[in-house]
Amino acid sequence: MQAAPPLPNLPVPDMAYLRRVLLEMLAIPCPTGYTDGIVRYVAGQLDTIGVPYELTRRGTIRGTLKGRRSSPDRAIGAHLDTIGAMVRNIRADGRLELAPVGTWSARFAEGSRVSILGDRGHWRGCVLPLKASGHAFNNAVDELPIGWDYVEVRIDAHTRSRTETEALGIAVGDFVAFDPMPEFTESGYICSRHLDNKAGAAALLAALQAIVSSGQALAIDCHPVFTITEETGSGAAAALQLDVAEFVSVDIAPAAAGQATSEYAVSIGMQDSGGPYDYHLSRHLLALAERFDLRMVRDVFRFYHSDAQSAVMAGRDTRTALIAFGADATHGYERTHEASLFHLARLLCAYVLSAPVFASDGDEEIPLQNFEHQLADRALSANDTVLPTPAEVLAGNGNAS
Repeated sequence: MQAAPPLPNLPVPDMAYLRRVLLEMLAIPCPTGYTDGIVRYVAGQLDTIGVPYELTRRGTIRGTLKGRRSSPDRAIGAHLDTIGAMVRNIRADGRLELAPVGTWSARFAEGSRVSILGDRGHWRGCVLPLKASGHAFNNAVDELPIGWDYVEVRIDAHTRSRTETEALGIAVGDFVAFDPMPEFTESGYICSRHLDNKAGAAALLAALQAIVSSGQALAIDCHPVFTITEETGSGAAAALQLDVAEFVSVDIAPAAAGQATSEYAVSIGMQDSGGPYDYHLSRHLLALAERFDLRMVRDVFRFYHSDAQSAVMAGRDTRTALIAFGADATHGYERTHEASLFHLARLLCAYVLSAPVFASDGDEEIPLQNFEHQLADRALSANDTVLPTPAEVLAGNGNAS
């Protein structure tokens, strides 16, 4: 593995810019499948920063920062889509049943204000449990099970029947976007729905702005990629160019009991539900974080998927790694701290400006030397108890000497 080149002037991300673009992105509803608005916004930011890009048919953004070498090249991915819901059925009383978009619990939907994004207009409403009044149902409110079958959308319109709701222009299959309810505190906390992964995307944009503004040359080409279907699993499956040798996914990390992740540090994921991340690329990132004195933790996530996994499952022969901002209550009402986003953005700057993990990853034939690093300079522990051979045991009739 090659050491990172000298970087005496590692760019410092503009946190005021990061906060601004994060707040603006939070204002744009974009559950998976309804992402055109957020794609237009991020494309506009790349235009302003000066990063050329192309769009796929469905709207994934693939940017390019040119380096001294074009191969091997690397990509950094952040998804723009969020969790949300879709109208599954219009009940006889005019209220709406929901199907989740993405994987999340209806426990976090109850009480939320929402927008119903219809083909003929947008409507406001609220997600409520089926038994929502303590005055009417008393303790039965607390006895109601948790699940999407036990919540409904009360529309802020005069409707008390399926016919009246349909007359409004609301139909099965309409998207339902949940209000983010953001609050940025003076102490640096950022509380909001949909920080996953708008905060990660904001950190990537801030890193790109800092790198371009610095005028520093890149060792190799880097492709910032903004995907739009991560929450439903496909993410970066068709987003990477064939010659991408390294792919780092930028996402959220759960700060919870049993996890090492912190709201004040950048997390480097070593494994998730898809298995271990690439040994060499992950340790390249760990070395960069240590070298530049970034606040960093290593973590393993048990119930977690990322764009990196979707790329590997699609058959991409690319090294993958995960770096993430720490957040409490992921896929709920999330909270992170500016410190985590700062260290994330700065690690992205260091990575984009670093040398490739293996320069030979761009060759048609990969040398065997690339696979001599894991066990070099170290030895496996040996068993201190050595078994005698069967012949020795039998010759002694089982008697210990």
